[in-house]
Amino acid sequence: MSTASITSVVPRRLLGGTGLYVSIVGLGGVEIGEQQAPVRAVDRLLGMALDSGVNVIDTAECYFNSEEMIGRVLRGNRKDWLLFTKCGHNDPYRPRSLFVRAGRKLWRGIARTIGRRHPDWDPRLLACSIDRSLHRLKTDWIDLMQLHSCSKELLERGEMIEVLQRARDAGKVRYIGYSGDGEAALFALQCGHFDTLQISISIADQQAVALTVPQAQQRGMGVIAKRPIANAVWTNEQRPENSYHHAYWDRLQELRYGFLRTPCSFGTALRFTLTVPGVHTAIPGTANPNHFRQNIQQAGLGPLEEEQYRTIRTRWHAVASPDWVGQP
Repeated sequence: MSTASITSVVPRRLLGGTGLYVSIVGLGGVEIGEQQAPVRAVDRLLGMALDSGVNVIDTAECYFNSEEMIGRVLRGNRKDWLLFTKCGHNDPYRPRSLFVRAGRKLWRGIARTIGRRHPDWDPRLLACSIDRSLHRLKTDWIDLMQLHSCSKELLERGEMIEVLQRARDAGKVRYIGYSGDGEAALFALQCGHFDTLQISISIADQQAVALTVPQAQQRGMGVIAKRPIANAVWTNEQRPENSYHHAYWDRLQELRYGFLRTPCSFGTALRFTLTVPGVHTAIPGTANPNHFRQNIQQAGLGPLEEEQYRTIRTRWHAVASPDWVGQP
């Protein structure tokens, strides 16, 4: 695994009551899968991480071949990392990378058909998914296995939680968590079964700052911030084509933070998320080594000044409408 020199060393925080010390910024693996990143790019990303003190990798079984690529590069270096992944979305017949590049729209149609025969959130498939993630990541254990946006209704039934508990009891996973937003996240933290909560927190997504994070903090849960820089949607001159980015784009048009027009916009956005009380780590997703380098360097600058943090929060309270809820 190659490394690259980075001057800043990323601090670590204790992840709630888990006993895991996590770097305050980690590597989100979604774009590794979506962009079909080559091995050399993933190797470079992980080399940068090691060199700077980053020890968290967060991915999911449904991020195309992200788990496989990470497992391929990490082989022989497992002890240096905390591996977080997610389960729950049906993925029994995933295409190989060439097929993905050649016909992603076609695959989505096929996947929808397959999904009707093999629905998400089947307890048997969930258990198989955990074993599949172990195989793809080429590891005997996963540090944190998270239910991936499971609905409140399914959480209340308890079957999915029991699958994770059995995997923990069998030594396949060390800790279990929930990844999601809104009322489902609130139930997940109040039910008392999870060690961690992964939730959307950013300059464009602040519902969790008051709704869930304080309660998680009181209960000693680890908090992982996803989408921590709001997908950097403010860098688009026009509304992005990808509907996944629309909510944040629309909100930022109304919020009109002045710092978004400055060269330090990325750093301010990331450091805002890391300044939220109760947040232990943030996992911006990237397959771009230069972007990852920037994330590492900005995280090393520490929390925002109190006045700047308070200004961003005040602007949110003044502008945000009741339907500005957490985005998956």
